[in-house]
Amino acid sequence: MRAHIFQHLPFEGPGSIQPWLVDAGFEITYTYFFSSVVIPEVKDVDFLLIMGGSMSVNNEDELPWLIREKEFIRTFIAAGKPVLGICLGSQMIASALGARVFPNPEKEIGWFPVIGLKSLPQSCFEFPASFTPLHWHGETFNLPEGAVLLATSKACRNQAFQVGKNVLAIQFHLEATRETLEDFIYHFRKELVPGKYIQTGDEILGVTTEMLTEMQSLMDSVLEYLTGKQPAAPTGLI
Repeated sequence: MRAHIFQHLPFEGPGSIQPWLVDAGFEITYTYFFSSVVIPEVKDVDFLLIMGGSMSVNNEDELPWLIREKEFIRTFIAAGKPVLGICLGSQMIASALGARVFPNPEKEIGWFPVIGLKSLPQSCFEFPASFTPLHWHGETFNLPEGAVLLATSKACRNQAFQVGKNVLAIQFHLEATRETLEDFIYHFRKELVPGKYIQTGDEILGVTTEMLTEMQSLMDSVLEYLTGKQPAAPTGLI
């Protein structure tokens, strides 16, 4: 089984997803859009993961590779293969499927609660009734046609959606490790300005090990749902 990761920034990688994939027996390959645009054939990939990034999905004139990435995502989804989009990745899925991506009324940066919706179709992934993941986004999306909303919050109505059985898109970062937090704070420190839903660097780094473990366990559940696989050993990079 081959998992392919679309990575948009050098420091915004798969976090705790990477050891899970290894322990579940996946071969991992990457497209690093920040250095070269080498996109595989759909037939050569079993599981697609689309990571975050600071760019907008709407910047196709400035970043023409966004067009190729969206075309691949559309084709991959049509093939019925599992796809997971995180933050920018969720917005890429929405845009690839024809939904509008636009600035959220509030930037959301830090640890804020999300509500998992209930009474969903039986085939959908069900998030906990309440959980507190890491957020780092300024844009949001309308739901693509046929999508089911899975999670919401006070700051951002559309936090996660699902299309069919094989496509999950989430605005928040369940994959975050302590290294992820340090990298985000260092590279995005100019975004840490006073705001209703913007925490300080110290507040973000003050997350407990228990909370990180809980979020990474939820990340594992998402991966198991999409792939039908379980790792051979406990995973996670707290």
